[in-house]
Amino acid sequence: MKTLLRLIRFGIILSLSLFIALALYSWTKSIGADKQRKELAVLLKQTVEQEGVEAILSLSGVAVENIFHGEEGLILFEGSDTPWRYSADELQTISVYEKVNKSVVNITTNTNRSASDFLDVLPGHGTGSGIVLSSDGYILTNAHVVEGAETIMVGLYNNQTYQATLVGVDSEDDLAVVKIGVGKDLMLYPIALGTSSELRVGQKVIAIGNPFGYDRTMTIGVVSGLNRPVRTGEGRVVMNAIQTDASINPGNSGGPLLNSRGEVIGINSSIFSTSGSSQGINFAIPIDTAVEVVGELIRTGKVSRGWIDASMLQLTPRLVEYAKLPISQGVLISQLAPGGNAEKAGLKGGTRQVQYGSSIFYLGGDIIVAIDNEKVEDLNGLYLALLPKKSGEKVAVTVNRSGEVKKIDVVLIERTMSHIRALVR
Repeated sequence: MKTLLRLIRFGIILSLSLFIALALYSWTKSIGADKQRKELAVLLKQTVEQEGVEAILSLSGVAVENIFHGEEGLILFEGSDTPWRYSADELQTISVYEKVNKSVVNITTNTNRSASDFLDVLPGHGTGSGIVLSSDGYILTNAHVVEGAETIMVGLYNNQTYQATLVGVDSEDDLAVVKIGVGKDLMLYPIALGTSSELRVGQKVIAIGNPFGYDRTMTIGVVSGLNRPVRTGEGRVVMNAIQTDASINPGNSGGPLLNSRGEVIGINSSIFSTSGSSQGINFAIPIDTAVEVVGELIRTGKVSRGWIDASMLQLTPRLVEYAKLPISQGVLISQLAPGGNAEKAGLKGGTRQVQYGSSIFYLGGDIIVAIDNEKVEDLNGLYLALLPKKSGEKVAVTVNRSGEVKKIDVVLIERTMSHIRALVR
C-alpha cells in the first residue's frame, strides 16, 4: 500500500512539474513572439516609410501592378498587367472625364476686340470654355472670354449651339456668368464644385476645355504653386491664383480645373507664355473666389467689394530689422486717405518717409494683424480676409501699435482695381 501511495505521489509531482514546465515554456515563447512582433512592426514601418506599401506587398509575395491611395484605403491591381485593361490611375481619370465632360461647354463670341484682356493670350477666334452651374442654364466662364462680345453662343455636349445672354461680369477676378434658355427637351448637367482651400503643391489636377476649338479636351498635371498674384497684360491683377503645369491653351479659358474626384477647384484663366501656347506655367482662379461672387453676379450683374482706404505694405525680414518693428508678420499701414473712413476710425499711418528702390513708403504706422479675428500675416492674407466683405460694411481691424494690440472698427470703402494693383509691385 505504501509503495502504491509513493507511486501516486510521484506521479502527481511529475505531472505538476511537467505542467509548470510547459506553462513556463509557453510564457517564455509568448514573450519572445511578442518581442518579434514588435520588432517586425518597427521593421515594416521603416520599410513602408523608405520604400512604400509596394515593398511590403512584394515581400509577402503579392505581385502588384498599381496602387491607388484613397480615403477608404488602398485599391490594388494584382498580378501581371495582362488581365487589366487600365491601371487604377487611368480608371480614375477616365471616371472623372465621363462624370464631368457633359458639364463643360464651348463658348464662341462675335466681338470687335483684337487685343488680349488677360496676359498676352486671347482665346483664338473668340472661343473659350465654361461650366454649367445649374439646370436652368447659368454658366460660369472668364470675363475676358465674353466681355465686349456682341453675341455669345454656347455649344453643348449634344453638338447643339444656343445663344446666351450676359448676366454679370467681375473683371477684377476675370469671372463672368452667362445664361442660355432651357427648353423642356434640353437636359443640362451641373458640375460639382469643390474647394480650393485644401489644395497642396504636387496634387494631381485635371483640366477640361476647348483648346483651339477641340471640344472637351482633357489634360493632366499637378498644382505647381499656390496663392500667386498674377498681373495681366492690361494691368489687371488676379490674386490668390492657382499655378498648374496642366496644359492650358487658347480656348481653355473658362473651363474647369478639377481634383481627382471630379470636383471643380479652379477656373482656368490664363497662360503665362512668350509664344501664346502652354509652356508649363498656367493659372486658374480658385473656385472659392468664384463661389463668393457668383450669387451676386446673378442677382445684380456686378460685385461690390470692401477695402480699407489706406496704402499698405507687407512686412519682410529686412523691413522688420531696419525699422525695429515689434512683430515679423502683418501688413504695415503706410498712409491713410485724408479724411477717409480708416483715418476717422482711428487707424494710424506712418510719419517717417523711406525710399526703397523706386518705391516711397512711410514707417511708424499701425500693423494690421487680423480682420474680424481672422489672422492676417501678409497682403494675400489681407486680401482673403476682406474678400467676402462689402463696401459700407464695418469690420474689426486688429493692429499692433508700437507693441500694443488694439482693435478698431472700420467702415470699408468700395474696392477698385487700383487697390489690388498696389498689392503687386
